[in-house]
Amino acid sequence: MRKVFTWSIIISLGGFLFGLDTAVISGAEQKIQSIWNLSAMQHGLTVSIALIGTVFGAIFGGMPSDKLGRRKTLFWIAVLFFLSAMGSALAVDWYTFLFFRFLGGLAVGCSSVTAPMYISELAPASHRGRMVATFQFNVVFGILIAFLSNYALQDIGENAWRWMLGVQVVPASFFLGLILTLPESPRWLVFKKRALDEAREVLIMINPITAEQELHAIQQSVTTSVNLQPSLFSKKYFSPIMLAIMFAVFNQVSGINAIIYYAPRIFEMTGIQTDGALLSSVGLGFVNFTFTLLAMMFIDRYGRRTLMLVGSVGLIVTLGLVANIFYTQNFNGFLVPIYLFIYIAFFAFSQGAVIWVFISEIFPNEVRAKGQALGSFTHWFMASVIAFTFPWFNDKLGGGNTFLIFTVMMVFQLLFVWKYMPETKGKSLEQVTSNSPIPVS
Repeated sequence: MRKVFTWSIIISLGGFLFGLDTAVISGAEQKIQSIWNLSAMQHGLTVSIALIGTVFGAIFGGMPSDKLGRRKTLFWIAVLFFLSAMGSALAVDWYTFLFFRFLGGLAVGCSSVTAPMYISELAPASHRGRMVATFQFNVVFGILIAFLSNYALQDIGENAWRWMLGVQVVPASFFLGLILTLPESPRWLVFKKRALDEAREVLIMINPITAEQELHAIQQSVTTSVNLQPSLFSKKYFSPIMLAIMFAVFNQVSGINAIIYYAPRIFEMTGIQTDGALLSSVGLGFVNFTFTLLAMMFIDRYGRRTLMLVGSVGLIVTLGLVANIFYTQNFNGFLVPIYLFIYIAFFAFSQGAVIWVFISEIFPNEVRAKGQALGSFTHWFMASVIAFTFPWFNDKLGGGNTFLIFTVMMVFQLLFVWKYMPETKGKSLEQVTSNSPIPVS
């Protein structure tokens, strides 16, 4: 078990780089806007270009995972993270900056497909939730480090923004080296290469007692699907497709990426000075980190659905309170940051910890990479739309109406979880997907 946990941590470094890349722009975006004299639309594109790359990375991320294997795909993801960090930090003009940020987005999108799926295929059923959740844990750890790094580097000079973006070079280098120590996914080995001996060796390293049983279950899954040449968008997979799409949509219409990307700007809207706004962003990152860690302790004990029910209620309340403050303009110091800290706590405990676990579990072996890619694509498409349009909505509708929209969306999420979300805890991947459509628990 210790060996599998170590593998999960290494794979999850892709999540760390994912979080770092996602949040680091929040400290640099205002400086970048001023030095290249960007219009509002150009500024929105600058912030969201990585997300646009993420959409493409998510669309195509399942292809290399299926063709090359999970491990080789992660290696090339690490290469993209390295190039993106170096190129963004050294960019001499806006177009060069956009190109390298787009590369980083490709890496994030591919990582969100490959890493959770890879961990889910290595992890034993009894610990799969917390092991896949290490990916999200590393995402929020990366976000926290990005906020801390931005705060620490803000006063080092005119080129502080370049250093903020360039820090990713160090973890990307470590990631490149550590990936070479990982085994390939046993399910990929059986399904794509028919390499039974190699798959058996990996399963024995995971758990020698259940290795043969697991191998037999995987072989049975392959036998029933290998001659079907399945299309993801067949009627057979309607239930997991709808679950993945709706889960990913609700994740983003909570407003999470708008708040992470524009946190300093949101706090400045309430009258907090720049230094205090950046420090409040660090607070958001710390709360996100802490409650993701807490969710990892509960996700296999109480299940994915319970966490989502609790989190949905908390998100409705906190977003409603923030909307009310913007309506009344009664900012009262740090009241908005406090409510957003509580909002982040509920998000991290529910959607943040559950999304990559749940999507990686609900698709059968034969279409898991394609299904994970669909869920990730939906997630990042919505994220790019929210990040690109948030400044416009905020200007045209005001903070109150914008946060009210997020609140209403979370009411719909609560109804979705209550009526349609199945529980997957404690089941092998083959057991989770043995019946289609998946019944609601």
